[in-house]
Amino acid sequence: MILVTGGLGSIGSHTARALLDLGESVVLTAHRSTRLPEFLDGEPHGRVVVERLDTTDEAAFLDIGKRHEITGIVHLAAGRFDLPDPVEYLRAESLALFNALKAAGEWGVRRFSVASSIGVYVGVDEVPWREDAPLPAVAPHQIHAFKKTAELFTALAGDSAGFETVSLRIGTIWGPLGLPDSPFFALPRLLSAAVLGEDPDLTPPRPAAYAEDATDLCYVKDCGRAIALLMLTERLNHRVYNVSSGRLVHYSEVVDAINAAVPGADIELPEGRDPGKPASGYLDITRLREDTGFRPEYDVERAVPDYVGWLREHER
Repeated sequence: MILVTGGLGSIGSHTARALLDLGESVVLTAHRSTRLPEFLDGEPHGRVVVERLDTTDEAAFLDIGKRHEITGIVHLAAGRFDLPDPVEYLRAESLALFNALKAAGEWGVRRFSVASSIGVYVGVDEVPWREDAPLPAVAPHQIHAFKKTAELFTALAGDSAGFETVSLRIGTIWGPLGLPDSPFFALPRLLSAAVLGEDPDLTPPRPAAYAEDATDLCYVKDCGRAIALLMLTERLNHRVYNVSSGRLVHYSEVVDAINAAVPGADIELPEGRDPGKPASGYLDITRLREDTGFRPEYDVERAVPDYVGWLREHER
């Protein structure tokens, strides 16, 4: 069984779905609600197990291994990103990671994957961003600081205990169960407002949106499948992988798709780029493609109607 921490979140639940589709069974941890999304419900008994867990509780974490035979771990659980005290944030995130790594060693897992971020490339000028690029020692946000150190902690622990490690440098993800009003980028807000017939208010502190803004946008179903492939592919040639679509998607492309999928949305964005944003970059996913055979299945034209359909069923 594969343990997925944060397994009922957007990325976690879609990773679980992909693992199930590839023949694995899963144990999903959740801190609060343990209700399965419908796309994970109805599996034969024992294929999907949900464990309530505070990942900072070492004893509770290790106890899961007494009830299930865990062969791999995908550590996606994350605490509150908006804590005003970075020390409090770093302490909680680090403790959860250390507990997951200790469990991996004690349970004798084969492979351990940890969620990193596209944000580790802040300060890297050469685009597309490749996994072998030297990372500057800068961290404009506490998330970036933790993700960089999490990669190092994970590699060190895996080498010591004898399990494989994979750092997942995840791009800009959106889709079902994601935040409809993301503090990081405006596209989920634009789409959810269109579906709900609301004003897509993007006044601060919400992030702005301009027609030529762009990001390495990846639909969550593709993200989950990529992570599942990285967990189950027999042999990997690297320990760090970019996980995303591997291309820049302009906001104007997404707005055109939203306007086509939601009659009457009529979203218009100001021309040009957000003057307050740095130049856009995107992830090179050559490693992911070559080692796992991954190919994105959801371009903008397919992702937007799929997400619109999900929101119509779940947000009213």
